[in-house]
Amino acid sequence: MRQVRPKKNLGQHFLTDLSIAKRIADTVDVRADLPVLEIGPGMGVMTQFLLEKPQELRVVEIDRESVAYLQANFPKLEGRIVSGDFLRMDLNEVFEGREFLLTGNYPYDISSQIFFKMLDYRRLIPCCTGMIQREVAERIASKPSTKAYGILSVMIQTWYDVDYLFTVDEHVFNPPPKVKSAVIRMSRNTRQELGCNEALYKKVVKTTFGQRRKMLRVSLRQLFNQQSLPRQDFFNQEIMTKRPEQLTIEQFITLTNMVEHELQSETKTT
Repeated sequence: MRQVRPKKNLGQHFLTDLSIAKRIADTVDVRADLPVLEIGPGMGVMTQFLLEKPQELRVVEIDRESVAYLQANFPKLEGRIVSGDFLRMDLNEVFEGREFLLTGNYPYDISSQIFFKMLDYRRLIPCCTGMIQREVAERIASKPSTKAYGILSVMIQTWYDVDYLFTVDEHVFNPPPKVKSAVIRMSRNTRQELGCNEALYKKVVKTTFGQRRKMLRVSLRQLFNQQSLPRQDFFNQEIMTKRPEQLTIEQFITLTNMVEHELQSETKTT
């Protein structure tokens, strides 16, 4: 069967360097006790190495041409290919509710969506590895008070420890992307409870980084009824003079509890 033609609308950049494909596949060795789900196997350049490992493997592929190629060239994948959109899947059904490791050469244009879905299913995914755009990897791994620190950094690092493993050059892909890539590993940390309202936490993080150059006392006003803003001393607290990139995860949790207290007070007085 002829090779699959990379499709721009699917963000396909097929890895052609087998040594790098093996290095990425070997990142799953960190949890050899878990089954593995590979996203976007394409023509199976990573899949061939994953199939050599003891873990149970399943792959999810949205491109029908790639699915046909995998079926024709990898008989060991029989019954293990999920033809569909990962973002629409119920991950409880992949391994019958068991924990699993997530890996892949992720489509760059939806990698953030993939990782937000991972967060929603963090109970099932204690570890995630794979390759993404280098800029996104740097954001995910960045620390407070750095330029790259943002929504992805906070939301992922709330629940996962992040390791930036290595950088991958453009020339090992077909077609070559216009940016460099990076391989990362995200491992569930010890946090079991957030210690605040999780929905509000997400809202606080997204709202403050939506105006990342402004102090919190300015950006947080969007969360309140303009006719019934919090008492002035709420905005006079020292933390309100900071910008979002200066806050640690623990400070965001504290800030969320502060905001929730004010929102509840506002409700009682209206």
